[in-house]
Amino acid sequence: MPFSKLGLSTPILQALNECGYQQPTPIQKKAIPVVLSGKNLIAAAQTGTGKTASFVLPILQKLTEQQEALRGKRVRVLILTPTRELAIQVEENIVDYAKHLEISSLAMYGGVDSEPQKQALIYGIDILVATPGRLLDMMYQRAVHFDQLDTLVLDEADRMLDMGFIDDITKIVDRLPEQRQSLLFSATLSPQIRQLAKSTIEQATEISVASNSDNTPKIDQWLVTVDKDKKSALLSQMILANQWQQALIFIQTKHGSAKLVSQLEKRGIKAEAFHSGRSQASRSKLLADFKSGEVQFVVATGIAARGIDIDDLDRVVNYDLPDQSDDYIHRIGRTGRAGAIGEAISFVSRDDFRNLCAIESRLGQLIERKEVEGFAPIKEVPVSILNFRPKSNKGSGHYKPRKKPSK
Repeated sequence: MPFSKLGLSTPILQALNECGYQQPTPIQKKAIPVVLSGKNLIAAAQTGTGKTASFVLPILQKLTEQQEALRGKRVRVLILTPTRELAIQVEENIVDYAKHLEISSLAMYGGVDSEPQKQALIYGIDILVATPGRLLDMMYQRAVHFDQLDTLVLDEADRMLDMGFIDDITKIVDRLPEQRQSLLFSATLSPQIRQLAKSTIEQATEISVASNSDNTPKIDQWLVTVDKDKKSALLSQMILANQWQQALIFIQTKHGSAKLVSQLEKRGIKAEAFHSGRSQASRSKLLADFKSGEVQFVVATGIAARGIDIDDLDRVVNYDLPDQSDDYIHRIGRTGRAGAIGEAISFVSRDDFRNLCAIESRLGQLIERKEVEGFAPIKEVPVSILNFRPKSNKGSGHYKPRKKPSK
């Protein structure tokens, strides 16, 4: 089914063609007609399957049919996102899709001077993409009003809950008109997400795109077991020996990212650190340079897991495994996007065994292990147990299988 069959106007179709979009993804095929119909929607699909276009495209179509004049400090559409990077990314997508339309948009987030954002709101904005904290601040300053709001979108809802935004979301939703279209998009539909949906969205249509060979991101996942103090040397060797052109490397801490960048530089590899300690301006420039290929290697803390959208990113490296298994899914989802082929490599030491068990249990399969000559670990990493539970939440990282219930 082509995009032309989904009820989108010629200017939008022209923009999609110029963006190189050929066919709608499964989530787009299901979501766009629902949004165009005006129904509330709860949608789940994996990272990298085109969720942003699933709600932006029909919203643009509906805005082209809007007759009411927009007053100052008003917005027609509010899209809430968990991070600055994602807000910027979504707004960039809006600009691309609306390039042939007279529709205004703004990304609003903290970490930068709020005055330009206030000025942009003075005459009203069709689509406001905002992080919860900065939006609340603007609301309290009466810089934005919602009496003309038609549509609310909760984007990456699972991540917003993980980051503790539930109270902020509730405060925002309480200020919105009851008569509105509400859309929730998430990579997962956990019980917590369903509870959020229940409290914010009435009588919603629910769609979910299950994993299958057609829509699962094509990511080659594998791991290397290695002692913790050898990870830096291993990464350097793999970059140089395999002549990698680009990689997004995830690490746990800001201090660790700076240290790894320094270690790589000593081996002749130029990399940049990306973390919350850097200013928003420097982070935005770094992302732009990474997307353009000017920067080849970025060492990022988890803040970047959902804020980087790069066409044909070759690989993601988990230098450190994340503490939450869902974060692993979102990290590797930075590669293999929109049908491209990607690679996700994890460095696993014995200290990572607890997290490895959780991740492989989440995947429902063991991740393939490969050896790199000269880096066999002294401290062996056991084979994971898929059906496991920790002895305690603060345990030592050793697991035992669940016992079968007694008859």
